[in-house]
Amino acid sequence: MLTQEQISQFHEDGYVLIPDFKTAAEIAALRERAEQIVNDFDPASSKSIFTTKEQEQHIDHYFLNSATNMSCFFEEEAFDADGKLKQDKSLSINKIGHAMHDLDPVFSAFSRGPGLAQVAKQLGLQRPQIWQSMYIFKQPGIGGEVRWHQDATYFETDPVSVTTFWFALEDATLENGCLWAEPGGHKTPMRERFVRHGDVVTVEKLSDMPWPSDATAVPLEVKAGTLVCFHGLLPHYSAPNRSPISRHAYTLHVTDGATTYSPQNWIQRDERFPVRGFE
Repeated sequence: MLTQEQISQFHEDGYVLIPDFKTAAEIAALRERAEQIVNDFDPASSKSIFTTKEQEQHIDHYFLNSATNMSCFFEEEAFDADGKLKQDKSLSINKIGHAMHDLDPVFSAFSRGPGLAQVAKQLGLQRPQIWQSMYIFKQPGIGGEVRWHQDATYFETDPVSVTTFWFALEDATLENGCLWAEPGGHKTPMRERFVRHGDVVTVEKLSDMPWPSDATAVPLEVKAGTLVCFHGLLPHYSAPNRSPISRHAYTLHVTDGATTYSPQNWIQRDERFPVRGFE
């Protein structure tokens, strides 16, 4: 599946781009199912937003419970001063998370298969375990910024093993908020740790190393169907989407079962809802 050059790029830069990994038909099926989930979602049931800013202040039971269900989260700018949606619900949702890959057959089919299993093996994951799935809308006009971060912050293992599988469901461009990353940045230390104690979540600072700047970061502009895989310590972010075009994407966060998964990570599974891999 991956060439030796692609494998070398992953180890050197911390990420690799795999064009045409998903077909137009596979993407259409996932987008249709996501649309159905949003259509069935009652905004009155929750006005929880998703933000990477001051996260400790925005964590609630709705977010924590999403670890084992399918929940919708609004964009930061979805509501007006009176708490009413500024536009249609379908254009206000930031993401769906975080267990669709295990709870929904359409998402499960998209999230698994021999192709993904092979890529995971080539990237060094001996026993892949999918902990989280997210369908990200990056809505036109109000798509929120995702600040610089490392995914290992949220999925700590010893040694570090979390790998992100990021699928472009639409073209991702500079205009609609594509990913940015720092090549080689995965060789830097983990800066923060997202720790859960019961219903309390804290963000612990681990390093004073500054986040990348535009001088060292590069945009990852990709076509729909591209799979982007990146190392858990790779610093990355995406700018707000102020364009009239959305930027749908789907992500999986995968660790290696051969490593030790922290009991303080915010998502935990047991025998009642076991974590599974790509097979």
